Amino acid sequence: MTKRERQLLNWIEENPLISQKDLAEKAGITRSSVAVHISNLMKKGYIAGKGYIVQNAPYVVVAGGVNVDIGGQPVKGTPLVPHDSNPGAVETSLGGVGRNIAHNMALLGMDVRLVTAFGDDISAQKIAANCGELGIDISQSLVVPDGRTSTYLFINDEDGDMALAVSDMEIYSHITPQVLAQRQRFFNNSQVIVLDTNLPAESIAWLAENCTSAPIFADPVSTAKAEKLRPVLGKIHTLKPNRLEAELLSGVSITGEASLREAAEVLLSTGLRRVFISLGAGGVYAAGQDGSVCRLPAAPVKAVNTTGCGDAFMAAITWAYLQGTDLEETVRAGLAAAAIAMGSVGTINPAMSEDALREKLREQAYHSEY
Repeated sequence: MTKRERQLLNWIEENPLISQKDLAEKAGITRSSVAVHISNLMKKGYIAGKGYIVQNAPYVVVAGGVNVDIGGQPVKGTPLVPHDSNPGAVETSLGGVGRNIAHNMALLGMDVRLVTAFGDDISAQKIAANCGELGIDISQSLVVPDGRTSTYLFINDEDGDMALAVSDMEIYSHITPQVLAQRQRFFNNSQVIVLDTNLPAESIAWLAENCTSAPIFADPVSTAKAEKLRPVLGKIHTLKPNRLEAELLSGVSITGEASLREAAEVLLSTGLRRVFISLGAGGVYAAGQDGSVCRLPAAPVKAVNTTGCGDAFMAAITWAYLQGTDLEETVRAGLAAAAIAMGSVGTINPAMSEDALREKLREQAYHSEY
């Protein structure tokens, strides 16, 4: 679904009898253009019949974190001086594992709904506006009066390495099991639930226990937060840890192929359906309950920025799952998306799309043959 189609569908959901003339005026486009978009929405199965009867469109849910990232760095070549004001550059960007995954999903053409917590502040307004532009539905998210939207403040040294950071993520404590229970039907009607461990442990447990109609994909985020997943591993469909997170959750020190295989087997023995262990430049090791195993190297591309690779990988393996691909093709899709993500200075590559992903997959298939 395109951004314009999502915009029109939102207005139609609000008023199923709205005219094409009114839609054209709201969107600032011609009536004939609206007619084309309506026709496309009907062909795709989102609406049906006169009066725009809205169908229950297939969607995925991401439950997790959104951040406003504020970073500063001194002038190039100038050492960072503690306890003083340092001339330099300060940049603000939108981030958060959940938001980044949802952003990539939207670029891949998925209908994605984001469940998170916002403060009642200007940061929330910026994130909401961005989600609106991308077609990410945040209607089920929580707004906390007088709350502060999650913010990550960091200062890098002259070499670009982090010298100091403050993380203000207290707002996620408001995403309680009670809040999620009010949205239980919404979660169970989705095709996939993707969660990150910025959610409270008890809320992750509630999702695992009560959302049994949709497979749960989990991103551990960090070794500090990955522990929240240990009690519910057997109720998760897909886990995407890096090597350190896999070691923590399996109790196996990964030193080579044999221990890598052992760690995956330990994780699968909990009842977990699939595990994709990211090895950075070493590629990905994946294994499933059906006995399938796949080890593929990372794509040979020039990396501009590797920060958003994991988020792109998770979005792509969700996309691949919805396409019905097997384990190996799912890994290939994840690596292709990670390769696209690496080509951008920012965390999210705006060039990400379903067509770009398929093209990257064709490139990888060609290079593997020659």
